[in-house]
Amino acid sequence: MTSTIRLTAAQALVRYLTAQLTEDGEPFIAGVWAIFGHGNVAGLGEALYASRDAIPTYRGHNEQTMAHAAIAYSKQLSRRRAMAVTSSIGPGATNMVTAAALAHVNRLPVLLIPGDVFANRGPDPVLQQVEDFGDGTINANDVFKPVSRYFDRITRPEQLLTALPRAFRTMTDPADCGPVTLAFCQDVQAEAYDYPVSFFEPVTWYQRRVRPDAEELARAVKAIKAAKKLVIVAGGGVHYSGATEALAAFAESHNIPVAETQAGKSALPWDHSLNLGPIGVTGGEPANDVCAEADLVLGIGTRFQDFTTGSWGLFANPARRIISLNVQAYDAMKHGAMPVLADARVGLKELGVALGNMRFGWDVKPLKTNWFAKVDPITEAPGDGNSLPTDMQVIGAVQRAAGDNTVAMCAAGTMPGELHKLWKAGRPGSYHMEYGFSCMGYEIAGAMGIKMADPERDVICFTGDGTYMMANSEMATAAMLGISFTVVVTDNRGYGCINRLQMGTGGAEFNNLLDHAIGGENSNIDFAKHAEAMGATSIKVASVSELEVALSKRSSIKGPFVVVIDTDPYPSTEPGGTWWDVGVPEVSERAQVKAAYASYVENKKSQRMD
Repeated sequence: MTSTIRLTAAQALVRYLTAQLTEDGEPFIAGVWAIFGHGNVAGLGEALYASRDAIPTYRGHNEQTMAHAAIAYSKQLSRRRAMAVTSSIGPGATNMVTAAALAHVNRLPVLLIPGDVFANRGPDPVLQQVEDFGDGTINANDVFKPVSRYFDRITRPEQLLTALPRAFRTMTDPADCGPVTLAFCQDVQAEAYDYPVSFFEPVTWYQRRVRPDAEELARAVKAIKAAKKLVIVAGGGVHYSGATEALAAFAESHNIPVAETQAGKSALPWDHSLNLGPIGVTGGEPANDVCAEADLVLGIGTRFQDFTTGSWGLFANPARRIISLNVQAYDAMKHGAMPVLADARVGLKELGVALGNMRFGWDVKPLKTNWFAKVDPITEAPGDGNSLPTDMQVIGAVQRAAGDNTVAMCAAGTMPGELHKLWKAGRPGSYHMEYGFSCMGYEIAGAMGIKMADPERDVICFTGDGTYMMANSEMATAAMLGISFTVVVTDNRGYGCINRLQMGTGGAEFNNLLDHAIGGENSNIDFAKHAEAMGATSIKVASVSELEVALSKRSSIKGPFVVVIDTDPYPSTEPGGTWWDVGVPEVSERAQVKAAYASYVENKKSQRMD
């Protein structure tokens, strides 16, 4: 007879979480972020309290940003571990939808457990329940479905017996990895069931290493041997696979230059002889020039997002072909690519064996030398004068203060593009950019998550005033927990990046910078005092030299350290870059828009849909 144990559904869920292990023997779920409400406090809250010695529960200040912290934790660990996040029903739950989308786009695991309505419908409509007049099975949590890799609604305690293994299969599968949502009906959380004891025995989840199909591998090898100019595009999958050493060995063995996407940056050190650096819209001349010339593009673990491909206008060689080595078939088949469905590390090794001693004739050193000759002066400290520093000069100051242990992180606004072009990333994991969803508000919570994942790293967060205002409450959480990281707030009084895009498409400056918004002249936010009020150590500096002095003190500061500096919203790095498809109005009274549209039509001719 099967041995059983009587537990509430919430107790069973928590017990199951603690029994799921990585191949290193650590709990796969490292902790639970929670904001309690009537939809989860009695059931899940009690279960987490009872297991507080086995799995830590962290109190956040906002459901979206505590989920961002959980996602950043997993990203920094290349998906080896994850966290769970629970909320009540209604607004607490829907606050997490943005974070779910972020994890979905970036293929990152997170377990979301929003409270749900009563399965027995006794108190319908319960507080915060969204009612669908034509479908009694729909409620607010259904909005998670498009942004979850696996979604389930737990309406009976025994459903956990199938839902939880499916959830972990999804979060640990290299191809399907992403957010899991278990909408947990609040009455069911408290209901008991006789669960098999065996259900809670420890389970180890191993990283699957998918080997390439023999025929796909052979076709790819044949194409590579026929190519004259091959370039590699390294994406985030290189990091997720732990394939950085394999990539370096492959590139060196065959003398193939490597361009890095935002997610792929730091796959090779910036000064590696074959590292062309950033690619695409925010890319540099070495990568973009080589990619425009290449007759074969080998993507490794990349989604070929529009910023990478210049909206598919970058790969200009009429004879160019694409090979996509990716663990996810959806990505491997994009834009008619020749697919190699495989784990990046295994796939590179098998490609290397098949290619033998074949080498390409690239000499990219002059390209790199010319590029740094152009951009290094842009990051130098400014001379004497009263003009506002640029974002590029701020990056230079932080770069000079950084060490081998530094992680530079960001997500949205001006800084992602400038960092992609200018930041000199060293070892793998030293550049943490959320540019799949490019979510404003990820930065502060994300910096906290990175530090929790890798406590020995020196985490420096770049954020503008706009994204700071979107989501800053986890600064108080970090102060409460004593989690140390540095935040550099560049205050250009508005959304400078989008203001420049508005101007670049012929538009008038309108509603982006505060000075061009109704009532904007009345806005005078003291970010240093605001951060201090939440428990951070903070300072506002007046110059780049003062910024460097402030950064030199960061190692002695416990908890978050915030440095605020005013910057010029208009300059950006001119060298590099490529076209980006942003629709320009076909009809306008403005001469600037008409000129921008004419340029758009011309650039559109370079876009290839094949």
